Amino acid sequence: MSNIENIQEEKKYNKWIIALSIIIPLAVALLFGVNLRKLGFDVKPLTFLPPIYATINGCTAIVLLIALWAVKNKKLKLHKNLMKFAIGLSVAFLLMYIAYHMTSDSTKFGGEGAIKYVYYFILITHIVLSIAVIPFVLITYVRAITNNFERHKKIAKITFPLWLYVAITGVVVYIMISPYYV
Repeated sequence: MSNIENIQEEKKYNKWIIALSIIIPLAVALLFGVNLRKLGFDVKPLTFLPPIYATINGCTAIVLLIALWAVKNKKLKLHKNLMKFAIGLSVAFLLMYIAYHMTSDSTKFGGEGAIKYVYYFILITHIVLSIAVIPFVLITYVRAITNNFERHKKIAKITFPLWLYVAITGVVVYIMISPYYV
């Protein structure tokens, strides 16, 4: 397949990339504001989930680093499988995150002084970049599956650090707020 054909194949996915890049953050924002217990549903708070989804974020970071090592060492099949696994971990995180917030009250950070500003800086950058990374991950993935590897490499150099930052800061946010869980 020529480069032009690869780009044409890649363009077939653009509507999906745009749609998912809008729908996912909107759905999370909408569902984040829905508390099933406050709406009268008899559901138990899923308070056991935060350490699990924080661990998933940590695993995602590790998988991303191993995938980087794999591609640099020309272990392309391993790289491909690890990247699919990283996407799966991110989806699992997202589902658990939504389930937790739909059944549990939000936890307020109780730190004071400079640590409060550090926490909110990390939290806000984590949230903003977790939204921003969605189209990057999707575009990077599409460029790989359409065999547009030169364009894949170019965007992966942006996607990788963003995704790694989101995964690591997810763990940091959990560690910083965990003393305040009820």
